[in-house]
Amino acid sequence: MSTYMEKAGQVDRKWYVIDAAGKPLGRVAAQAAVLLRGKHKPTFTPHVDCGDHVIIINCKDAVLTGNKLQNKVWYRHTGWIGGLKAVKYNTLMAQRPEKAMELAVNGMIPNNTLGRAAMTRLRVYAESNHAHEAQKPEEFKL
Repeated sequence: MSTYMEKAGQVDRKWYVIDAAGKPLGRVAAQAAVLLRGKHKPTFTPHVDCGDHVIIINCKDAVLTGNKLQNKVWYRHTGWIGGLKAVKYNTLMAQRPEKAMELAVNGMIPNNTLGRAAMTRLRVYAESNHAHEAQKPEEFKL
C-alpha cells in the first residue's frame, strides 16, 4: 500500500470564518493555524501548501485569560541601537486587536516558506463585517 501525496495543483481550498467574540485569543489562533496549514484534511501532506483561507472576525472581543491583559508584552525592534519597543497587550487589544491575533497565529505556524504562504491566506478583522462574502465562506465552530 502506498502513501498518498497531494500535489500543489490538486489542492482544493475552502474559505472559513471564525468568530472570535468571547473566545480566548490563543484558542482561536490555534484553530486558525490548523486550518491555514491544512492539518484538518485527510489529504494533508507536510511538504505541500494544502491549507485553506481563514477569516477571523470580532478580534476586538477576543478574551485574554488570567492576567495576560496587564502582564503580556509585545516586543519589537526598530533595527537601530536601543530601538527595542514594548507594547502591553491591554494597549494592543484596545488600539490594534487585529495585530494581536496575527501575532498569535504567526507564532503557531512554521517559520519557513510554507508558513509564509499560509499567512497570506489569513484575513483578520476587528469588527464583524468583512469583504469576502463573494467567496461564500463557511462558519467554523470552535
